[in-house]
Amino acid sequence: MKKIAFLMSLLSITWGNGYAAEHHSGHNPGMGGGGAGGSACMKPHLAKFLPAHLATVVPGAEFSFIALNVNKPEQISVKVKNIPVPIEAEFKDPYYLVKGRLPESLHGTAARINIKVTGKSSHCEAENGWLVTIAEPANPE
Repeated sequence: MKKIAFLMSLLSITWGNGYAAEHHSGHNPGMGGGGAGGSACMKPHLAKFLPAHLATVVPGAEFSFIALNVNKPEQISVKVKNIPVPIEAEFKDPYYLVKGRLPESLHGTAARINIKVTGKSSHCEAENGWLVTIAEPANPE
């Protein structure tokens, strides 16, 4: 009898979670559920930052990251110590591989590589970044 009660409660929980997932997915407008009209977005996701957080790098070093849920690379901007940095983005389905170089003028300092992805509305934007230490330039001999 205890086994039957256990199985019934397990089925009830499983069915209840499936029902909730199926019927509460409509809270996002434009996704086929209740709510006001409008277009939905999937928030951009930024990951796989290279070089690693707090790494020591040379002036002008290359950095990279991936950007998911971005419609076009023009939505991505990068600044290092408030200096805009040119980037190149290559689509690698389903993400963009984004590369850039730290400004040569920065050395002997810590700097945040700050990424911002803009969207059509504020709930479709993302901002992230990481810190690196930029070494002094090597002395040529």
